[in-house]
Amino acid sequence: MSSKKTDNGTSGETEQFRFFCLGGGNEVGRSCHIIQFKGKTVMLDAGVHPGYSGLSSLPFYDEFDLSTVDILLISHFHLDHAASLPFVMQHTNFKGRVFMTHPTKAIYRWLLNDFVRVTMIGDDSSGTVNSGTLYTDDDLAASFDKIETIDYHSTVEIDGIRFTAYHAGHVLGAAMFFIEIGGIKVLFTGDYSREEDRHLNIAEVPLTRPDILITESTFGTATHENRIEKETKFTNLIHSTLLRGGRCLLPVFALGRAQELLLILDEYWKNNEDLEDINIYYASSLARKCMAVYQTYINMMNESIRKKFRDSNSNPFQFKYIKSIRNLDKFDDLNPCIVLAAPGMLQNGVSRELLERWAPDERNAVILTGYSIEGTMAKQLLMEPAQIPSFNNPDIMIPRRAGITEISFAAHVDYEQNSKFIELVNPKSIILVHGESNPMGRLKSALLSKYQKLKNTENEVKVYNPRNCDDLKLSFKGIKIAKAMGQIVESIDPIKEKQLISGVLVQKNFDLNLLKIEDLREYSGLSTCIVKERQTIRCCAGRDLIFWHLSQMFGFIDIKIDEPEEFTIEVMNCINITLETDLCTVQWTSSMVNDTIADSVIAILLSVDSSPASVKISSKQCSGHHAHEHDNKADHTENHVKAESESEDEPKIKDEETATNGIVKKEVEDSQLLQVLDFPLSLADSSIQTRIKRIKILLRAQFGDSLSLFDNEDDGENQNIATIKIGKHEAKVDIFNLTVECGSGVLKGRIENMLKRATDLVAPLSQKSRFV
Repeated sequence: MSSKKTDNGTSGETEQFRFFCLGGGNEVGRSCHIIQFKGKTVMLDAGVHPGYSGLSSLPFYDEFDLSTVDILLISHFHLDHAASLPFVMQHTNFKGRVFMTHPTKAIYRWLLNDFVRVTMIGDDSSGTVNSGTLYTDDDLAASFDKIETIDYHSTVEIDGIRFTAYHAGHVLGAAMFFIEIGGIKVLFTGDYSREEDRHLNIAEVPLTRPDILITESTFGTATHENRIEKETKFTNLIHSTLLRGGRCLLPVFALGRAQELLLILDEYWKNNEDLEDINIYYASSLARKCMAVYQTYINMMNESIRKKFRDSNSNPFQFKYIKSIRNLDKFDDLNPCIVLAAPGMLQNGVSRELLERWAPDERNAVILTGYSIEGTMAKQLLMEPAQIPSFNNPDIMIPRRAGITEISFAAHVDYEQNSKFIELVNPKSIILVHGESNPMGRLKSALLSKYQKLKNTENEVKVYNPRNCDDLKLSFKGIKIAKAMGQIVESIDPIKEKQLISGVLVQKNFDLNLLKIEDLREYSGLSTCIVKERQTIRCCAGRDLIFWHLSQMFGFIDIKIDEPEEFTIEVMNCINITLETDLCTVQWTSSMVNDTIADSVIAILLSVDSSPASVKISSKQCSGHHAHEHDNKADHTENHVKAESESEDEPKIKDEETATNGIVKKEVEDSQLLQVLDFPLSLADSSIQTRIKRIKILLRAQFGDSLSLFDNEDDGENQNIATIKIGKHEAKVDIFNLTVECGSGVLKGRIENMLKRATDLVAPLSQKSRFV
């Protein structure tokens, strides 16, 4: 069962970053890590463990739902980082995309073809497939076609996951990946080296600071020898072994450090003529195939080897003193020689066969040049056992008299290099992977001691060393930043601070952009359209009555067309209403706000005929004589009404009067309607002067006799000026420009607040509260 570790982080709104270790946690081998943030999942590497076989060598894939993985990034071609990739792609529910560099993909296929061949060798001569087989050549070929490549320093973005490849310096094509998901930045180093050798660039330091660094801890707190001293020790040991008639076995991985050793040996043989008759063999058919890749990708190597290529006009990987062994059965094993043979862990293959053949002779030497993983023959040899078991029959023990020496050329960082790199990268959190438990623990302690002074500060550096299947969760404070783009940038004053910017907020994956509608297609790929709404309803009310009702709700109404045949008005600068006979057409451009206003307009139009206000406006009270006949008369009652005489100022009523319960309904001309109303249109007047008068009323109500107004309309300069005197303080108020001059900050603030409230109260919905 997996364990859970949670770092609560800072208080406030936080989001959780998840790191789940499927392999390579407190061990070297089967590297595979999962990172998750904001619903996005990235898998880092998919290797096997060299110390195990079959399904036991795989990462703990059953502990995680691989169908949720969006992207799988392979750091380099070594088996402990890439050998289970075909299994993941062909035998699990993985549906994501896979990326690696061009050299990694070129070597990957040859390397894994050889891996399939070795694992499919049966226990007997019939070649029966054994339980160690994870996939077939067909699986490998099918998966190979799905792999995508990435160049160094190029950035790829997929569904909100952005990643960039950097030189890692470990082997040809090895890459670090700088990953960004929803604002969180993660740097995954893979295996990396900060020491420049004969052909590889050193690992690069990204310019951007990551929040999380996932780094190897292979050598813990150990320190490497100086490269020159190490090469001298290496060549001296080989030279002395050959002079005494011995043979040197160099177990290496077919690709990687082997090419560095070949460059060293070829150069040493060139400078020592006494060794020219002694052969150097490279026992790997795989290496011969892949050497073409090294010859092709010289442009991805360091300046030293590119210079040699330019100066000599010859490929440095076309060796003069190196020969190949195609078959050990035809190998002339009689004279002193050097053999570089795979695999580097001596688990099987040519290197294991030569070890068993040469181990009994004390003149011979075995030089271990790489990192030795627990559970392998290479690790056992470091203990200098007296005997070793036969590969074909473990019950048979073979005496070991040959010398065992470890001179590590492993392209992994030591403590000094790792610590310096971490300092340059300056991450907030460090996750240690790819290291045995003890070295990793010592590295964690050393880093915590180094950053002890930052503990309990905002710059505190936290270090984690999760085991396999540990579920590590880190909390980060969420920050959302919107980037203004396109035409909207032109409206921003680069000097002014805290500006109010209006636009369309577009979220694409985790990026927020503020745009004008016109720029949506260019910057977001979104297509825009305008939805025009139109609704026609029956309305028998006159145009003045409709105008009055809308004015009561919205204030200023803009008359667009005022003709006998057509009457068109605009409400709130967005709703057009056209009245034709008894039909009323409402048109608007659809939006959330416009739709709401249109609903209000339509509701008013539907209620104009029947609203109490309309009835009262279009009707008039009157008194009259009521005669009732009872005997032998009809049961219904007739009301005889005589209208009161009207003054000369009132319009004459030409139409018939209809009497109902003492109320006479008069149908009048629309142009005359408002003249007979007790509800003047002035209540809906929204002119500037009317609003200023209302503000003066509100100021008078607030300040009473302390307010002095200049109401002489002939004095254009002072008619909108007021003074307010409270105690010894006096304020001068410009009601039109809404400015206040006053020596008292308290009084000035009070008046300004009152003006703001007053302008909001008297302004209709359709207009801004300020006059200028």
